[in-house]
Amino acid sequence: MSDFGILNWSIVGAYVIGTLLLGAYLSRRVKTAEHYYLGNRTLPWWAIGVSVVATYFGALSFLGGPAWAYKEGFSVIFIHVNYPIAIAVVITLFLPFFYNSGVASIYEYLEQRFGSTSRSVMSAIFLFGNIAYSGIMLYTVALVLQFITGMDVVDAIIIVAFIALTYTMLGGISAVIWTDVIQSVILLFGVLIILFMLVNELPAGLVASLQELKTAGKAEPFNFSLDPAMVATVWTGVIAMSIYHVVVYGVNQMMVQRTLTARTLGDAKKAYIMMGYCAFFVYVLFFLMGILFYSYYDGQAFDNDNTIVLNFVSLIGIPGLMGIVTAAIVAAAMSSLDSSLNSMATVTTVDFYQKFVNKTGTPEHYLKVSRLFTLAWAVLIVIPAIMFTKSDGSVLEVLSKVGSFFVGAKLSTYFLGFYSRHTTEKGLLIGIAAGFFSLWYVEMYADIAWPWYCPLGGAVSIVVGWGASILLDGFKTGYHPYTIRGQKELFIREGRAEMQDGWYVVPGKVDRSSYLLILFFCLCIVALWTFKVMI
Repeated sequence: MSDFGILNWSIVGAYVIGTLLLGAYLSRRVKTAEHYYLGNRTLPWWAIGVSVVATYFGALSFLGGPAWAYKEGFSVIFIHVNYPIAIAVVITLFLPFFYNSGVASIYEYLEQRFGSTSRSVMSAIFLFGNIAYSGIMLYTVALVLQFITGMDVVDAIIIVAFIALTYTMLGGISAVIWTDVIQSVILLFGVLIILFMLVNELPAGLVASLQELKTAGKAEPFNFSLDPAMVATVWTGVIAMSIYHVVVYGVNQMMVQRTLTARTLGDAKKAYIMMGYCAFFVYVLFFLMGILFYSYYDGQAFDNDNTIVLNFVSLIGIPGLMGIVTAAIVAAAMSSLDSSLNSMATVTTVDFYQKFVNKTGTPEHYLKVSRLFTLAWAVLIVIPAIMFTKSDGSVLEVLSKVGSFFVGAKLSTYFLGFYSRHTTEKGLLIGIAAGFFSLWYVEMYADIAWPWYCPLGGAVSIVVGWGASILLDGFKTGYHPYTIRGQKELFIREGRAEMQDGWYVVPGKVDRSSYLLILFFCLCIVALWTFKVMI
């Protein structure tokens, strides 16, 4: 631990103290549960957008991204090239439903569309999935602290959980978003420093190294293989992972809750659009680092690939650099962990406590309850974090695979809710069960890569759910008000304007910015092809 040095500890300590002080300052504004969940809907869109970006990248991408590319090559970029498509779909279909309803939990939509049971089921699925998600994040940052300081990994897990818990409990969603802004700056600074130093340390130089990597097949972004067992191909990226990320950003409480803090629906859409443009560049940085590390280490095998970045920083030995990188990784983990804790507390309070235990509490009472649930979840996620210490694969890939088991159910639920005239709650729940069973079967008996789990599980759930609804409850004559078509008809009947401040507020209408996102996606493909040809 003494090797870490006073300078490095001072940098990390300053970051931790600053974060806690910010949480304490923002806590003075939190008076009710509404403030805790939604920040009184006064947060600027750009801060929300930065928070969205920071939450999804986090420490998992900082460590796991380079580790994944080191092992698989640059073709993994196609797993994350589809964000412009996903964001365009989400801001067109999902955000108008959630923002217009004024809800704190996005699962309230399901009760309005189908019934209370579907709401409870999907809320429980979210909570269960987020336990694993948060556990992986805790493990990741604990791995960092163990590597650089020799600290026991379990002690590190507990310390990080305590820090994230403290400022999240104090400041709620406002603390989450504003600390994310600071954390994203620290993370980007750390990534750029490492990339700059890595390029300078390449024995053959950048151009020659890229050419060698191309010869070795590590710098090839395009993999057109039709083998369903392969994870990183053009088809998994453009098709399967586009659907996956639509679900991640469209029906993930942790992500959507940020946009619900915006002043207007237009601001909420702009916050998400920021992610649509930033994701490609950030992941190019992470995966480029990964293949350049392959050149730097000459393909050396590591006991744990997630330590590649840390190993490089320790070898460089620049005073204070390890402290900056450590602060960046801790910040990245916190930006995801605080979001997870706040959203789980919101869902537990709104979808379970307020609905089944105490329906008449005061806003102040629900605030206290939300903080207690934040504490409870912080304690619970320590358990899977300790379990994940046995994993030595890319934490980014592990997280993606865990999430793939749940996104199919979410996809089918909202797809049927938006577009199906005949789907009922009974049929929907049968479809969800069938989708989970199909994914269990695929995992046990078929050799299919995890990116296809979302469309496969979703397709089974949609077909079975629609069919079971008709068998059990028959055909319906009209569209529910909470379908896409039902909303359009409702706007017409009530004479409501389809646009506000230049943005469509009715679901299903495509904004001009969505077309620009699709154009940007095409430009990303062109950029990758140019990279392939020029090296």
